[in-house]
Amino acid sequence: MPDPLRWVEGLTGGTVTRAERLRGGWTSEMRRVEVDLPHGSQTFVLRTFVDEFFVKHAHGLLTREAKVLDQLADTDVPAAACVGVDADALYCDQPSLLMTLLPGVVHVEEAGAADRTHELARQLAAIHRVKPAERPREYQPWTAPDRVRVPSATGRPGVWADAVDYLRREPPEYEGAFLHRDFHPGNVLFDDGRISGVVDWVETSWGPADLDVAHCSTALALLHGVEAGREFSSLYAAAGGRDLARADDHRYWLLLDALAFAPDAEKVAEPWRDLGRIDLTPEFLQDRLELYLASILA
Repeated sequence: MPDPLRWVEGLTGGTVTRAERLRGGWTSEMRRVEVDLPHGSQTFVLRTFVDEFFVKHAHGLLTREAKVLDQLADTDVPAAACVGVDADALYCDQPSLLMTLLPGVVHVEEAGAADRTHELARQLAAIHRVKPAERPREYQPWTAPDRVRVPSATGRPGVWADAVDYLRREPPEYEGAFLHRDFHPGNVLFDDGRISGVVDWVETSWGPADLDVAHCSTALALLHGVEAGREFSSLYAAAGGRDLARADDHRYWLLLDALAFAPDAEKVAEPWRDLGRIDLTPEFLQDRLELYLASILA
């Protein structure tokens, strides 16, 4: 039977002495793996897809991440190094990727959020300056007007209707950039107040910088409130980011991302609650998402 830890030993040439589950992920199982090597002990991270949807798409996702990590090795973006990938589960019980361990931890608490948000803006601007040797795939929208599922218990049906109607147009033209595509506080590590790592590159794409900004804005609105989400575009611009679209077009990208969280915005909060944000209940998050949509429309 395929054994992921034996696979790790084969890749590293060492002996696995410890493996423990890491908190914070919801699309995959993350394990911290310590390996005894001739020159000493080294720690790696083993990413394994276990959810049926992600297992089905694992080949494209993991091979993309492996390629992106290799491309980032010569940049100033703090990303892990890919050690090996088994995207088709030939050697592991599930599709997996082994990478080096980055220092730092994820922070989602309210304390210090403002300072961390400035760091996020600077880091995203740096990511968008990456000029890859090979462009990743074109971005894929995560929702569309006819795919939005409005929460049945909403008290703001007009907000949802107006937001969906706003997307009934051709996407704005844009100048492409290298996108992380899932950049938010849960995918960024901090060490002593500074960003020490950016993880989860399976969705890396080529597309409008506005879309990366929009995704982080939505996450910040859910985590820290509407104002935190709405100010991120300005912070990104002040950090030397790429030129964002004019107001009406930028609004399109903000809504395209935010509506992709409907109707179960709380699912993204499962790892946040695991990290201590037990205040982020489904009802609380739906209310924040609706207030955020209303503020974008206003």
